Amino acid sequence: MQAPSELPENLTSRRERPRPTPAASGPPTARRQAGPLALTALGYLVVVAGVLLNTALVDLDWSVRLMRPYERWPSLEPLLDIWVVAGQRGPSAVAAFAWLGWRAHRLRRLRPLLVMAVALLLLNATVGAVKIATGRLGPHYAQYVGSPELFSGGTIFPSGHTANAVVTWGVLAYLAARWRRTGAVLAAATACSVGLTTLYLGTHWVTDVLAGWAAGLLVLLSLPLLEPLVAAAERRLTGSRRPAGPTPPSCAPPPRRAPRG
Repeated sequence: MQAPSELPENLTSRRERPRPTPAASGPPTARRQAGPLALTALGYLVVVAGVLLNTALVDLDWSVRLMRPYERWPSLEPLLDIWVVAGQRGPSAVAAFAWLGWRAHRLRRLRPLLVMAVALLLLNATVGAVKIATGRLGPHYAQYVGSPELFSGGTIFPSGHTANAVVTWGVLAYLAARWRRTGAVLAAATACSVGLTTLYLGTHWVTDVLAGWAAGLLVLLSLPLLEPLVAAAERRLTGSRRPAGPTPPSCAPPPRRAPRG
């Protein structure tokens, strides 16, 4: 009879056979992210180019601006003045970090806080750079009808309220352990409504909002690609090779009892 080590490769015991690994339920792979990232970036570039080249998108901006929704439906203004705070960086970040801090404490991991910090840092850097480069004025400060109002010292394009709403509430859905789809729907509804609210209030152009949605979505789609960076930062901050968390049960066999007698 052959020893177990001399068995043919196709006759290995069940204990030695690798078990099939269940499909990962985490973020999509880099390959799956490539398509959505490329499409979102293309949409972003189309909006930016449309504003820079003074195309029909600028005419759309002025059409909505001259419509003055806040004057047509003034009863909505008090409510929407409050709702737009959901996209304001300070209050939304404080609320998000408070919840993520509680969750990080329960999980004994820094990942929730680090993911949000990385997302907001990336958002501020990318959106802030475009704001400074374009220098666009908002609808309330526009000087020439039909003009894109660029390079005039403004910081309105893209919409920071809109992009921040996409990222802040989108990250909460991204980190959700349960009800992730429901969270994604609620985050999308919040981001869409915040962008439309800025149009009603006249604080942003249509193209500001379109670019804000695209800029925020680019950050969200980039998060799975930044997970190795987040994991490395977590290991460095916790001073361990593995992220902090509950200790897995030991796989070592129990000690043998000494024979009696």
